[in-house]
Formats: sequence, C-alpha cells, structure tokens
Amino acid sequence: MTDDAAAARAAAEEESALSHAPVDPDATAAYGDHPDQVIDFFAPRGEGGPGGPAPVVVVLHGGAWRAPHDRRHISPFAGFLARHGFAVASVEYRRGTGDASVAGRWPDTLDDVAAALDALPALVRAQLPQADPRRTVLTGHSAGGHLALWGVARHVLPAGSPWRSGTPAALRGVVALAPIADLGVADKLGVCDGAVRQLLGGDEHVAERQPYADPALLLPTGIATTVVQGRADLDVPQAVAESYADAAAKAGEVVGLTLLEDVGHFPLIDPVADACAVVVEEIAQLAW
Repeated sequence: MTDDAAAARAAAEEESALSHAPVDPDATAAYGDHPDQVIDFFAPRGEGGPGGPAPVVVVLHGGAWRAPHDRRHISPFAGFLARHGFAVASVEYRRGTGDASVAGRWPDTLDDVAAALDALPALVRAQLPQADPRRTVLTGHSAGGHLALWGVARHVLPAGSPWRSGTPAALRGVVALAPIADLGVADKLGVCDGAVRQLLGGDEHVAERQPYADPALLLPTGIATTVVQGRADLDVPQAVAESYADAAAKAGEVVGLTLLEDVGHFPLIDPVADACAVVVEEIAQLAW
C-alpha cells in the first residue's frame, strides 16, 4: 500500500470512529473539585457473561493528553462495552490547557489518574450496585493506554513518588489499546507531534521526569497485561508496543501482544469495526 493510500485509510478509520453520536452515561460522579475530575458510569446491559454481578471496565480515553479530546469521543465505546454486559467507568482527567496543541499537564494529569483509581471502588459501589468491583479490568486507548499501563505500575514507582501505592492495584488486569507504552521510543518516533515531551513538561524535564511516567521503565508489575495493536497504525506505530513488550520480557514478565492485520489506530474503539469486537474478547478473558 502506498503512503497516500495508507494515510487515506487511516483518515477514514478516524472519521468512522468519531462519527458516532456520544452516548450519555447513566450517572456521573466527581473524584475531585476540578470540573475535569469526574467519572461517567454506564450500567451493564445485555448478556455479556455468565450472570451475576458484572465485571467493571475502567476506560481512560486518548487524544494525546490534549484538551480538545475528552471522554465524550470514547463514550460510544463505553456504551458498546456496557451492551456486552460490563459495568463501565469512563474517567476524565486534566489535559493540556490554553494552546490546544499542548499535551498534558505536569503533574495534574498523573495526579488525576491516581486519584480516580483510588476513588473508584467506593464510587463503583455507590453508582453501579449491580457491579462487582473485585473483578475490574483497566483499559485505555492511545494516550489513555499509556495512563492505564502507568496506573497499574504505581506500586513500582521510584521511592518518594507522590503517586506510589503501597500495594499492587486490585485488578484482574489491563488491556492497553494502541498505547503510548514506551515514552522513549514514542518520543524518538515523534508520536503525536511531540506530545511525549510536552507531557513531561518540555525538553529540560524529560530526563528527570521520565522515570516517574514511562510504563516501559516501571516493570515488572505482576498484573496481567495485554496490548492490542493494529499493524497499520500510523499514529502510534507497532514499534512502540513491541518495545514495551520487550522491556517487560527483560524484566521477567510476559505481556500479551495481540497484533491485528490491516488495522490502524481508531478501529480499536469503533463499535462498528471488527477490531473492537477483538478488544471486547480480550477484556472478557480477563474479566470473567
């Protein structure tokens, strides 16, 4: 396939994924005082599992940690998961401010993800009484995939980190979708127009902050991890996922890597795409 054809296909995939009307949640609850510190909850529907309380899927949206992209764009995916019998918690968090091209806020973005994950068990019990928070799977797409992998690694953060947790997260596992999983490799590849360096606060902070934010440096986690990656992804290339899996192997941990042929970046969260059904199966394998 020519470069022009590949770019055209990627654009069509993005258009399809973002063409769905946002799905309203059944409830929204705050985990902090900032307007972005909220979680949308979707009650389980349909027959997605063997019955009983529904597993919980926590969703972290992508968008290169930039302000224009919020949780609404991933709400059709959250609704899709709910229709497959999962209870869903879709987390919002603070992203870049002002200039729409700026990615992330340090330390606010990571502050929010840590706070949301800590608050989730109690919020799930209050908002989704039909759910079983003991069976929770964390997932995230693109930049949200980075945040998901980071969120399950908080217990191995460097000593003194304000986000470090004393014990591993009580999760069945994590399914990261086209994640920005290795910040070093992603930065070298120029993923999302320099978003990695922006997330870390600029060139002068990269060396200092990367050990606290890069999932590829926070291994092993001891938590079941699967990465789903399209081989035709032009936004976050396959090399980023492979580098993370290699880093895990060197740390003595096996990370599942599901590579999908002829699939780009956005079909993983597009309810009408076959790739999205694969994602649901990967989540189900951990959840049920």
